[in-house]
Order: sequence, then C-alpha cells, then structure tokens
Amino acid sequence: MVNILDDLSLVEYRRTWFQHDGAPPHVVRFVCARLTELFDDHWIGRQGPHAWPPRSPDLTPLDFFLWGYVKERVFNRKYIQHLEEKACSKPHPNLESLKTSLIKAATDIDMDLVRAAIADWPRRLKACIQNQEGHFE
Repeated sequence: MVNILDDLSLVEYRRTWFQHDGAPPHVVRFVCARLTELFDDHWIGRQGPHAWPPRSPDLTPLDFFLWGYVKERVFNRKYIQHLEEKACSKPHPNLESLKTSLIKAATDIDMDLVRAAIADWPRRLKACIQNQEGHFE
C-alpha cells in the first residue's frame, strides 16, 4: 500500500480515502494506528474515524462493479464458447478452462468502465447515507 501512496502527488494523496472490510486482522490496534498515521481521518472501517455503514450495500467499486463484470464473463456460455473449440455441458469442464476464462475476463476489462465505477462511488455513498445506510439499488 505504501508503494502506491508514494506514486501519488500531494494533492491526490490528500484527497485519498482508504476503506477496508473490517476483517478481524484489519482492526487490531497497530493496523488502525498505521491507517490513521497514513490517512489521518480519511479512512473508513471498524475502529476507525468513520465506521463502515451497518447493513450497507457493497460500496467499493470491486464489489458493485468488478466482481459482477468478471463473473458474467467467466460463467457466460456465449463468452466462454469463443475461448473453446466446442461447447460443453458445464461452463468449465476443468480448472484450466476456468483459469483461461478468468485471465481473459481480467485482460478484457475496459479501463473506462473502471474509471466510471470509481467516479460513481461518491454518488453511491450519498445514496447510502440518504437511505439511512440501507439498501438503495
């Protein structure tokens, strides 16, 4: 994480927020202290300055965009058929087929879609707050 932060300009760094999932290893005292050291009050998570909204929908671009996008391609029969010579009864007859589909799906991700998903995050966060931290889509 620190390597990524080193690549940011001071303006980008000051605008950066960090959020984590609140898994038990992520909320131990030294991890929270390090996040505060790196991000001041610009981090979201258990034991942090901004708690993760309870009962909230998935707010991260990975959750609301990327995993669904990849899953659609990895398990979509039409998408898979162009990778294989012939169709089979299961989406992936073996581990190698699954790996091939995952790599292809990751390689084909359109960065404009990723940027749009990231840009949509503030709107999603506001919608979550307006809906009293409940489901909004």
